[in-house]
This record gives sequence, C-alpha cells and structure tokens, in this order.
Amino acid sequence: MTVWDDLVGQERVSEQLAAAARDADALVTAAATDAPPPEASRMTHAWLFTGPPGAGYIQAARAFAAALQCVSPDRALGGAPGCGFCDGCHTALIGTHADVTTVTAVGAQIRAEDMRDTVRKSFTAPATGRWQVILVEDAERLNEKSANAVLKAVEEPASRTVWLLCAPSVEDVLPTIRSRCRLLTLSTPSVDAVADMLVRREGVEPDVAMAAARATQGHVERARRLATDPAARERRAAVLKLPLRVDDIGGCLRAAQELVDAASADAKVLADETDAKETEEMKAALGAAQGGRLPRGTAGVIKDLEDNQKRRRTRTQRDSLDLALTDLTSFYRDVLALQLGSRIAIANVDAEDALDRIARGSTPEATLRRIEAIAACREALDRNVAPLLAVEAMTMALRSG
Repeated sequence: MTVWDDLVGQERVSEQLAAAARDADALVTAAATDAPPPEASRMTHAWLFTGPPGAGYIQAARAFAAALQCVSPDRALGGAPGCGFCDGCHTALIGTHADVTTVTAVGAQIRAEDMRDTVRKSFTAPATGRWQVILVEDAERLNEKSANAVLKAVEEPASRTVWLLCAPSVEDVLPTIRSRCRLLTLSTPSVDAVADMLVRREGVEPDVAMAAARATQGHVERARRLATDPAARERRAAVLKLPLRVDDIGGCLRAAQELVDAASADAKVLADETDAKETEEMKAALGAAQGGRLPRGTAGVIKDLEDNQKRRRTRTQRDSLDLALTDLTSFYRDVLALQLGSRIAIANVDAEDALDRIARGSTPEATLRRIEAIAACREALDRNVAPLLAVEAMTMALRSG
C-alpha cells in the first residue's frame, strides 16, 4: 500500500506525481549533502489540481503532500517516496503533520484574514519535515483579497515551500495564479474502477459496490458513502421519489420543505461531530480552568471559533442540498435517455419504475426544462438565496415542466 492507492483510475496522474516526488526528494538530499542539484527536475513550487466532482483531485494533492514528507529508509535504497506507512506519510495523510497546512473554506469564501497566518508560514523553512506544504482545498473560494495574498506568495516562494491548489476547473482560479502553477487534471474514474475499489478497500459486497458506483457515476467519495452508510442510501431514495410528489402546489411545497429539512439535519449531524471537539480543544489550548472558565481576554477567540462554526454549518447545509440536487439531475438525465430510446448506462436502475412513469408522462423538451430548473436552483444557492425559496421555485418548475 502506498499513498497513491486511493487515487482510483488515475494511473497517469499518479505516475507524474511519483516522478515529481522522487525529484523533490533528490533536491532535498542534494541540499543536505552540498551536492549539485539534479539538472532536470520535474518538481516545481506550485501545482494546480483540477477535475470533475468526485475524481479525487484533493486526495491526489494530499497524497503528493505525503510523498513530499516521506521519510522511509527505502528511499536511500532507490525506493520511491510515498510509502504510506512512515511517520511523514502517515501524519500528512491524516492532517497532523507540522509542515503540511491545509486551508478549507469555512463559509462561502476563503477570506484574507483566514489566509494571513498561512501566507506568513509559507515564507518559513520546514520545522520538522522535508518541505513546507500549503494545501488549499477550495482555491475556487478565494476572494479577491485572499487570492492576491496567495499570488504574492506563489510569485516569490521560499526555496522549500510548495503550494498545492485544488479547484474544480482551471477557470475557477485567477489567471495570474494558474499561470504560475503546474496543472494536473484528473478524469472521472470508470464505474468498474470505483466498484473494484469499494470491494477491495471497504469490504463492500460486489453487487452493492456496483450499484453505488453506477448511481454516483464514478464519484469516489459519494460512492464510498452510499455503499457504507445506510442513512445515505435512505436520503438518496427519498430524493428519487420527489419527481412523483410534485403533482400539485401543496406537494411541491411539502417536497421542498422536506428536502431543506433533510439537508439541515444532515448538516447538524456533521457539525455536532466536530464543533464540540473543536471547542474543547480550543479551550484547553487557551488554558481554561477547571469548570471551563476561560482566562481573561480570550473570549474573543471562542467567539471567532463559534462564528466560523456557524459559517461552516451553513455551507454544509448548502453542500448537502447540492448533493440532493445532483441526484435529482441524474434522475432526469435517465428520464431523458429513456425518452430518446436508450437504456444504456442508466444510473438509477433502482428507480426504474419511477423513471418509466415520468418518461411516459412527459416529453424530452419538458425533461430538459426540468434539468434547467435544477441547475437554476443550484446557481441560486451559490448566490446565497434562501434555501427554501430556491428549492420551492425549483419544485414548482418541476411540476409545470
């Protein structure tokens, strides 16, 4: 097992990153021994990872970060960095390595104040590892000020600093930033590759693995969750029943409310798992006395944490809604395929009766309008329209077709 094993169907990208990690290791070794650096290195100071949803571009970036920090003794014997077991690999993969800083969007944007300490750290030498790695998981969420701060850091980085930026597409990143990065674009893995991974790595039964991989159309993390979490399967089944429930205005409004409520409940579950732990860890770091009383002057720090947690909860709710809308779009794509006389690559085979019923009762033109209505709802959510209003408008459009 190596750090590249979780990159499903990305053999080309894995080979490129492994080669760069070998050259990066040679650069560090040469600097430590005063030897001349390699003449032609495939390593560079800034990378941009992109790809369709679920392809695993963030996982690829984290695997590369782990390989850069690999301290396996096998390297000295000609082995490739990225063993997956040494302290450098392990701590980088789980997010606790001192020289791997991960930046994620707490709310809708990554603000300049959220990047300030990270940019400052990028100009320092590694504390314990071989490289100072800055991993920005949501580079598309950088606002103007935070993007400009990153640009300055990428333009003139420290000699042992590497920036790993992740975004859905090249167009999501400022041209001035992406022009200074080496681009790596991942592709959607095949359904068979995802199913095989679920069987081998998660111990999922082959038929369940194939159904999850087909339903998510190669989205690795969604397939993993669908195959291993019964609650996720229940939520998806409820979403796929929605097209049968929008026959009248009352049904539209009820369906919209239930969809928003389910997203809120999902966000609460995820938030409850992390917020309490984060708060206790912050209080301990601030030196809270027994009983939870904080030292004087630290209340503002806890207030900032609570504000961040609130923004994250809002984003998680919107992400959960977006996932439901993705499933709904997949349903209507299958409807359209049936209306055009094709049953090849139907994703939602477990909802075939509902697909047939909707396909017979409408036209391809109406199905396209419904897909457009779902896309409009997703765009409205991106613009911070109130979730219930956006979803109600969508369900009414689904009714009218």
